[in-house]
Order: sequence, then C-alpha cells, then structure tokens
Amino acid sequence: MYQLAPSILSADFSKLGEEVSAVEEAGAHIIHIDIMDGHFVPNISYGPAVMKSLLGKTKLPFDVHLMIEDPDKYIKEFVTENTKYISVHAEACVHLHRTLQYIKSFGVEAGVALNPSTPLNVLEYVINDLDMVLIMSVNPGFGGQSFIPSALDKVKQLKKLKDELNPNLVIAIDGGITLNNVKEIVDAGVNLVVAGSSVFGAPDIKERVKEFLSL
Repeated sequence: MYQLAPSILSADFSKLGEEVSAVEEAGAHIIHIDIMDGHFVPNISYGPAVMKSLLGKTKLPFDVHLMIEDPDKYIKEFVTENTKYISVHAEACVHLHRTLQYIKSFGVEAGVALNPSTPLNVLEYVINDLDMVLIMSVNPGFGGQSFIPSALDKVKQLKKLKDELNPNLVIAIDGGITLNNVKEIVDAGVNLVVAGSSVFGAPDIKERVKEFLSL
C-alpha cells in the first residue's frame, strides 16, 4: 500500500486548516509535520502549538519529523490523539535505542530519519525496533529543493533489509518529490511519500493530490 503525506511546511499558514482539509478531502493519508529548531538544521519552522491547532479539524494521522537537537526533551509535546509516527534523526541522537523506546512508551510508532550522507548501517542494531525509516532525499532544512538521485539506491538497499529483518517496516521518503519522479520512487520500495511544495504549491491542491495518487 502506498500512502501520500503532504507536508504542511509548504502550506499557506494563513489558511492552514482549509488547506489541510483540502488534501484530506482529495484522499491524502497522513499529514507530515516538519519541526526545525535552527540548530540541527539551518531553519526554524514551527512548534507543537501549530500542530495542535489542527486537532479537531482533520481526522488524518500526524507524521511528526523532528529535525532538532536533543529530541528527547520535546517528544512528549508532539504526542496527541492524531500522532501516528514520531521520527528522530539518527544524527541527532546520542542514545538512539533509548529514544526509540521513549517514543514507543507513549503508544506512538517510532521512526528514524537519515540525512543523504548517512549510511544505512547506523540502523543495524535498531531496525527491529523501528516502525518507519525516513530517507531524506534532500539535505533537510528547506522546502522546494531538488531530489538527490542517490536516495534511490539507499531506498533499494533498505528494501532488502526490510524484507530480511522487518517486513512490516514503512519506508518513507522526503524531499524533492514530484509527479515526474514519484513512480520511480515507489517502484524502488517506498511506501510513504512526503510531498510539500509539489502539493501545496500547486494551483489546485485537491487536483494535485489526486494526480499523485493516480501515479
């Protein structure tokens, strides 16, 4: 099963609820929440209050991507009735196994995000504890960047590990996903596609979601 997770980082925040409703009505599966702290990545996005403002306005689950240093301090703030996944960066966690168990202690599924230059072998001793791996196909921090082609090779390698070690693992990808490359990406093994500017930057958001789903 393939799922589409529009990232609200690229939404118009003056009408955030309206745009989230639009992607939900069009058939999107999950809302991707990009949290940036200005330290781990060179940008600041928003905090839990913005995410929580969507509670009661959408039935879609939240996929929370913490691009922050010392994420253990803030994980609890992103746990809501809508929160399905919380992903942390392997590069930001000193004790990755402990952090994953902390996420799971709230009844939330745990994910690890990997920057483009980070090898898959950092997952070797935690892959059985993971519900999702988020492959970054851009260097995190800004929306609207171009897809890094080597991410496809990483996805294919991860698919092999999934098949061998954790068949229920969700493989997600984030960064530079467009109508032109999404088919190749899911064919490589991705289950969950995160798309920001290519959805919310479209003239007709609902139509763009439908175009993605058709592919």
